Amino acid sequence: MNLKRWLPCIGWAASYNRVTAGKDALAAVIVTLMLIPQSLAYAMLAGLPPITGLYASIAPLFLYAIFGSSRTLAVGPVAVISLMTAAALGPMFATGSSAYIGAAMLLAALSGVILLLMAVLRLGFLANFLSHPVISGFISASGLLIALSQLKHILGVKAEGQTVLQLLPSLAEQLPLVNMPTLLVGGVCLLFLQLARTRLKDLLLGLGLSSGWADSLTKTGPVLTIIVSVWVVTLFNLDSSGVRVVGRIPEGLPILQLPTMDWQLALQLLPAALLISLVGFVESVSVAQTLAAKRRERIDPDQELVGLGAANIAAAVSGGFPVTGGFSRSIVNFDAGARTPMAGILTAIGIAFTALFFTPLFHNLPHAVLAATIIVAVLSLVDFGSLKRTWRFSKQDFIAQAATMFGVLFLGVEIGIILGVSLSLLLFLWRTSRPHSAVVGQLPGSEHFRNIERFSVVQSEFVVSLRVDESLYFPNARYLEERITQLMVEYPECKHLVLMCSGVNLIDASALDSLEAIAERLTAAGIQLHLSEVKGPVMDQLHRSDFLQHFGGHVFVSQYAAMQALDSASVGRAAQG
Repeated sequence: MNLKRWLPCIGWAASYNRVTAGKDALAAVIVTLMLIPQSLAYAMLAGLPPITGLYASIAPLFLYAIFGSSRTLAVGPVAVISLMTAAALGPMFATGSSAYIGAAMLLAALSGVILLLMAVLRLGFLANFLSHPVISGFISASGLLIALSQLKHILGVKAEGQTVLQLLPSLAEQLPLVNMPTLLVGGVCLLFLQLARTRLKDLLLGLGLSSGWADSLTKTGPVLTIIVSVWVVTLFNLDSSGVRVVGRIPEGLPILQLPTMDWQLALQLLPAALLISLVGFVESVSVAQTLAAKRRERIDPDQELVGLGAANIAAAVSGGFPVTGGFSRSIVNFDAGARTPMAGILTAIGIAFTALFFTPLFHNLPHAVLAATIIVAVLSLVDFGSLKRTWRFSKQDFIAQAATMFGVLFLGVEIGIILGVSLSLLLFLWRTSRPHSAVVGQLPGSEHFRNIERFSVVQSEFVVSLRVDESLYFPNARYLEERITQLMVEYPECKHLVLMCSGVNLIDASALDSLEAIAERLTAAGIQLHLSEVKGPVMDQLHRSDFLQHFGGHVFVSQYAAMQALDSASVGRAAQG
């Protein structure tokens, strides 16, 4: 058994040295400062006590470092997965209750088991069913929905809802009850965090700091916001003026325990766990592959399933909730110079140290500040301009993307992504059910054949060549029969029909039946069917049937060879006649 296959940590640990350790330690400090406020905020977004965000940022990082294949991916709570967790559990339990917390742990466990099963069965390809337009639409709509859901904390009011149609009326009703101190704290923090994200680096560069230091200090904006807001609330006793604060956060590390196994609840949560697993895997692998390519490294998607599965199991037994690789956090980890997953382990140690000794400092941390942290983070993910770009390029992908956005915003997170995936698959089946095909002719003076409607070509009077630009399978088998029947009418002098298969990568049983029916009909009409440029795997398929033995025609290596053999023979017979 190849241990490096299942334990990628053996590979990087063998060559670990002091220089690499220094770079990992620096990256860990920066990511820890960024992850502390994010963890607290994303726990609140998921409907959980803030401490669970810290719990979900300790054990999962250790497990991913052992089993994950990416050297720079930063695993932990992320906005979209937190929103999906809240959407799955909110209708079932009171937010923040012990039952809610237990269900979140169970959801993480189910997600971990699903990811590990996918790894064992090598089902990483299933994530490909989440097309980029669907993922883009889902993330943009989720970002907007998350931002709307956090406005209640900025305004200091109570508003409920899982969709735009629920949130907006609820917020509107509460506007007369806005708490002004809360709005002031939240608004100032929101403005500062946005300016820190967009302008602070340029300001620091202008003051003479190096690019590295300027970038690192910019990442500490959320931590500085927390420190100042806690000091302000404490100094002016704002909690007595209606500013909601986090309150007591228990000190210490999580107690390792298995989530309560309620099989009926597990069955209810299974669809949500499956969606969380797929979305988390797609987001994580996309980030990991992008970062790996920059350093000419590689990741193994199936091993990523193992790493993320182990991380979610760790979250489940340590009082956390579903986790995955975060985009912004991983970029920061990469830019800070992380070289190995040891940076993640050091980050986990930093979070654990915070949970052990510093949680009392967060007692007066306003909910509005955490909400501002979330809003600034998720709005950077919103990209409605992609709708315009997708519309210009592919109307069908635009439909899937727009439907996903609409579904997430107005029908719910889970319904939105299911709607987008379903539409993508339906549109794919519709598109491939009517594959592009073209009658081709020979370019003068060459051995190349092109579409007669696009190029000036030479055609044979007796040989018709049809190029099919799609694999042949059950949705388009009948369409091919109809297309060839139409050609028989259009070319009454035709004696040979050559099916040019350069674009065919698969022929399934339904398409084989159609080919047999086509051959019989053509023979009855005095036309012989032939094939050309058939790919090796497709020939292997045909050899496993008896089609080649009785269809009566030839299989030519190239379209040029087919025309050389068939056209000259047809012309000779016509001359004799």
